[in-house]
Amino acid sequence: MQLNQNLAARRENKLSLRLAQGAGDLLRVQKLRFDVFAGEMGAQLASADLGLDCDEYDDYCEHLIVEDHATGMVVGTYRMLTPEAAARAPSLYSEHEFNIARLDHLRPRLIEVGRSCVHKDFRTGGVITLLWAGLADYVRKHGCEYLAGCASVSLADGGHQAVSLYRQLEASHLAPAEWRVFPLLPLPLDRVVDDAAPAPMPPLIKGYLRAGAFVCGEPAWDPDFNCADFFMLLSMNRLSKRYDKHFGSK
Repeated sequence: MQLNQNLAARRENKLSLRLAQGAGDLLRVQKLRFDVFAGEMGAQLASADLGLDCDEYDDYCEHLIVEDHATGMVVGTYRMLTPEAAARAPSLYSEHEFNIARLDHLRPRLIEVGRSCVHKDFRTGGVITLLWAGLADYVRKHGCEYLAGCASVSLADGGHQAVSLYRQLEASHLAPAEWRVFPLLPLPLDRVVDDAAPAPMPPLIKGYLRAGAFVCGEPAWDPDFNCADFFMLLSMNRLSKRYDKHFGSK
């Protein structure tokens, strides 16, 4: 499937967005993910000996990539699992971390997204903006109504930022009860003192919230990636007017 022609050719500060094509593009995506997840976050990856982050879901998914034309580097990525592909996969990826039974009725209209990362030299907003533009277009082109996925927060500080962030989101962006999910391995919120100075909100979570997404409950603890995962759900009907205008018409 092709992205909207305007998005497929879109450039922002010498960056462009497209869907990955073929094994070569996928390897570049997996190398970027390895550099970010293992190199920066210290994730313990099963594929570490390959110098790549790869798993069984890569072959079921399509992958958005943002390229820097000055270097030819892939500097941002997101992967998408359509309802049709999810029917062939063992489960949704997020089901490894959450009980999402309350969302079962949304599955035929839901695209799961994940493995988002941006190269450390390009985290100023332009890459995230392009990725979100691509996601919105992708969901609509598939005739779906919901986008869901996990957004991660590092636990390198002992979990203080993750707990502080959840307390903020719980007060202002918590999903209705019928859309709640439940972590299989909960982050022990009550064991971490919420005394950290407010930290900048992670760009990925900020993007979700600006678009109109909910956080669907308490975060899960992912020991392999040393992070807390927040399950985020966005109804395309809630996509903020500012984002809708920026991302293009339906």
